[in-house]
Amino acid sequence: MTERAGTGRRGLFITFEGTEGSGKTTQMCLLVERLRGAGYTVAENQEPGATRIGGQIRRILLDPAHREMTPMAELLLMFASRAQAAAEIVVPALERGEIVVSDRFTDSTLAYQGEARGLGFETVMAAHRLALGGLLPDLTLCIAVDIETGLRRASENRMEQQPLEFHRRVAAGYRKIAAAAPERFRMVDGSGAPEEVAERVWAEATRLCGGAGAENRS
Repeated sequence: MTERAGTGRRGLFITFEGTEGSGKTTQMCLLVERLRGAGYTVAENQEPGATRIGGQIRRILLDPAHREMTPMAELLLMFASRAQAAAEIVVPALERGEIVVSDRFTDSTLAYQGEARGLGFETVMAAHRLALGGLLPDLTLCIAVDIETGLRRASENRMEQQPLEFHRRVAAGYRKIAAAAPERFRMVDGSGAPEEVAERVWAEATRLCGGAGAENRS
């Protein structure tokens, strides 16, 4: 479970991942709505961008004009936003015993900067330990779709404008994470209507949330 100091209560930390246009944000919103309907207190996070500082970092990262940005600059900006969100949103909610649901977290950086940009997983995890210590998700749901299909759904920010081979490397990065951490990192078939995908997400989430204590409920 998520490591935190100074509390006897245990919140749950669920993250959503996926390549561009996978539908992960839609599925996150549907899960949050369903969890709240079931009586859970849920805090939401977005990476990058959930905080005021993170929002400014997000604009820098996704601006198509910033073509000269280096992979290491990307990585450090991602963790700057993530550290701020952890301090403002994630850790306080977990310490209150809530469920935190995040649109992306460090697995994105492993796949995008570690794998697709070639920085390597160890470099990413060194930055993670520096910025976040032992803060890790209890469950990660990666919505898997065909790369070309996802890109047709996507808009035109800097990440989405990367070459097709870049996005294929991102997908390969996610598969590596899934192979290394199968109990935490779950690949979810993203094909079909959003409602169909949501049922697959719910089946995975209830494996974790079904065992949550009463302190997680409103």
